[in-house]
Parts: sequence; structure tokens; C-alpha cells
Amino acid sequence: MTIDLPVPAQTVLAPAERAIRLIGADLTETSLKRHLDGIPGVDAVGLEARAASLGGRSIKTTSKAWAIDKIISLIDLTTLEGADTPGKVHSLASKAITPDPGDPTAPRVAAVCVYGDMVADAVAALGAHHGDPDRGGINVAAVATAFPSGRSSLDVKIADTSEAVAAGADEIDMVIDRGAFLSGRYGVVFDQIVAVKEACRRADGGYAHLKVILETGELNTYDNVRKASWLSILAGADFIKTSTGKVQPAATLPVTVSMLEVVRDWHRLTGEKVGVKPAGGISTSKDAIKYIVAVAEIVGEDWLQPHLFRFGASSLLNDVLLQRQKITTGHYSGPDYVTVA
Repeated sequence: MTIDLPVPAQTVLAPAERAIRLIGADLTETSLKRHLDGIPGVDAVGLEARAASLGGRSIKTTSKAWAIDKIISLIDLTTLEGADTPGKVHSLASKAITPDPGDPTAPRVAAVCVYGDMVADAVAALGAHHGDPDRGGINVAAVATAFPSGRSSLDVKIADTSEAVAAGADEIDMVIDRGAFLSGRYGVVFDQIVAVKEACRRADGGYAHLKVILETGELNTYDNVRKASWLSILAGADFIKTSTGKVQPAATLPVTVSMLEVVRDWHRLTGEKVGVKPAGGISTSKDAIKYIVAVAEIVGEDWLQPHLFRFGASSLLNDVLLQRQKITTGHYSGPDYVTVA
């Protein structure tokens, strides 16, 4: 349930090029709320039926082999534990570079995702392999903005982001303030995304890519997911991401379908392509293939590349590698075949 709290009717919001183009120069709390409230609601029954249909598609063995390699190339290999150490991050980076030591044809993952204080370790561990995943490199992604709760001051969120970028993070995964969103304070969420986007500026003038985590398991309704997706894109998100992986439910196919539909509609309206990252709970190749099918059907195969689609995962890679060897050799490997990062 959304509870609207009173806000100053003409609170001026931080400038964001996308929002100004769509809403107009009078970017205020009122104009933003009017715009978001005008988004059509979600037919929940229809959405879940479509997701079930996409998830039920069968694919041929040759297509499955392609899909499995594609999944590997789209993974953000992740460790986000309080017990993370430089050694664990180095092990994760090694696995990212060489997912299958017995098969050099296995593709690399897109990125390693760590806490901000582990960024320098990840960059060092990747060495010469650190680079654009669309060109065969591996990015470093850092969670920021008081992940996973998002409960801190804006100054802390900006500092959190700036430090990670200065340490070499190529991507920032920020969390929105779900409390502000659910209480109808859309301008607060908007301004924070704009500010964090600016904090993604690198010393060379470029920007780390910004992935905005909605934490869909706490948004309660598909309508809220759609509205939060649109709000995040308006504020400058390069990606919209389902979850932190710390709240259940995390990524689900219906929620991801809804987010893909927002990205599709945004592209039709503006010509801009925004990425989508389901994260949390996707642990098997069978499940991941359902998401690949959904992407291809809703936004098109052009989105199946690292700068437009990712899987946030820690255990998915192991299952995909086992399935990959099954296709190659005709049998499953033993339990010790894959490494544990």
C-alpha cells in the first residue's frame, strides 16, 4: 500500500536531462508525481500468464548451448558477505577470468560485484583482464548507498559511491530508499538517484554505469515496480535491477518481465536503451534460460549483451558450467568439477 505524505507542492527537483525532456523544465515534486501517477496500471493476471508462457518455452540442444554461453557472459559474479576478505575476492576474480580451467573456450563473466571496500582488491586481482565486458574484459561493480537497506543520509550515499569509483569501480549498484518511495515521496528518491549518478563521475570525466536496485520484494505490487522502474530511468539509471539478494522474494520472472516492458516502452518513446539486471535467487541454467527467452521476446536479442542485461548471481555459474560440460561430453561431472569462489 502506498501512503502519500504531504510534500511542498512546488519542491524543485534536481535537474536530470531525461526527466526534463519528458516532463518539462518545471521539474517539481508535483509534476513528477503527476507523471508517475499517469502510468497505466499493471494487469497482474495477464503479466503472470505471460511470464508463465515465456518460462514454459522449450529450446533445442543447439540453442541451449548458445544460451548457456550467453548466460555466462552476462553474469555479475558476486560476493556480498560481511566475512569477505581480499583472498576471497582474488579467488572470485580468478574464477571470473577462467570459469572452467579445463575448457579455455568457456566465456568470461561480465563483472565481479563486491562491496566498495573490496573494489581495489578486485581491480588488482583482475589485472590486465579488467575492462569492457563487451570487448572481452571484466568490469568491477560495487554496491553502494548503504547497501542493502539504503538507510543513510545522502552525504553518506554520495561518499560511498565516490570512494568506490575512485578505487576503480566501473559500475555502481545503488539501492533506492524504499521507505520514501512507498510513502509517496518520489522526489526524494529521484533527487538521490540524480546525486548518486553525479557521484559516479570519474576523474577522466566519464561515468561509472549506474544500476538502480528497486528491491522489488519490498515494493509489494507490480504497479509499484513499474512506477519505480520509470522513476529510476527518468533520474538517470543506466540499468534497473530487481533486488539486493538480501530480501525475499528476490528476482522473479513476472517482476523482470514487468521491468523489461518498461525498458521497451522507454526505448520506443525516446530511442534510448536501458539495461535490466535480475538478481537474487537465480541459481540454475534452467531458470536463467527463462530470462534469456523473456529478454529476446520483449525487448529483442539486441539486449543480450553485457551493457544491457546482467544476472546478479553467486551460485548460478557453477550450475551453468556443469550443464555446459553435459552438452559437450554427454555426461555430468562429479561434484568437485566446479570451483567454489
